[in-house]
Amino acid sequence: MNAHRLLILGGTAEAALLARAVPLRFGNAIEVTTALAGRTRNPGPIVGSVRIGGFGGETGLAAYLIEHRIDVLIDATHPFAAEISRSARLAAERTGVRRLMLLRPRWKRHPLDRWIEVDSIEAAASLVERIGSCALLTVGAGSAAAFAPAEVMRFIVRLIEKPREKLPLRNYEIVCGRGPFGLDYERQLLRRHGIDILVCKASGGAATEAKLIAAREAGIPVIMVRRPPREPGDAVDSVEEALDWLAGIGRRPEEGRMS
Repeated sequence: MNAHRLLILGGTAEAALLARAVPLRFGNAIEVTTALAGRTRNPGPIVGSVRIGGFGGETGLAAYLIEHRIDVLIDATHPFAAEISRSARLAAERTGVRRLMLLRPRWKRHPLDRWIEVDSIEAAASLVERIGSCALLTVGAGSAAAFAPAEVMRFIVRLIEKPREKLPLRNYEIVCGRGPFGLDYERQLLRRHGIDILVCKASGGAATEAKLIAAREAGIPVIMVRRPPREPGDAVDSVEEALDWLAGIGRRPEEGRMS
């Protein structure tokens, strides 16, 4: 019997865990390929085949699914990768490939949290100078431009790796690191730089939650950008549930393949 062919849209810790877990549970019955957008120059190790680079939207992804005879598509991208997730839904609908979303669990607000929830990066940028003087910015290099109008604010920008170009901010320092981050580390980071406000996306998950706990302990306000609405379709919020979903598909590889 031929193996099922699984394409994971990755770039997250959850996607890497899933790629590692699938062969442990299913052996050679499922061939795994993980697709990365290529924004990070040195991604962590990933089990199975890896494809780096964009697909060219819905049409390009649909063509890839057909050409490579993909049976199952799992969207395990970042919660804010709305465009990619939309393309995944449309491509799966066009080709008839089964699709699952692996959603990162949301953070739960503690009664002592001082969250200011907003709907966009631009809204966060409009507030930051009114609230503090030194912000820990954890929204990614691509979102830094929204904060460029801040004239007196000092930014500590945390990124996975140094950006290729200078950020469009007047006063900033880059701190590089790949999560998970421990609570002691986050406490020290806030104290060392005199950070009095945190700006982040509502990404969820455990890898970067410690910054919220450290901010709560220090009484520091958090400007939190809400997640975009998720795409419709089957969804789970753990790797274990994704494995169970794969086990329960209940069809032979040939039935899901496109000719």
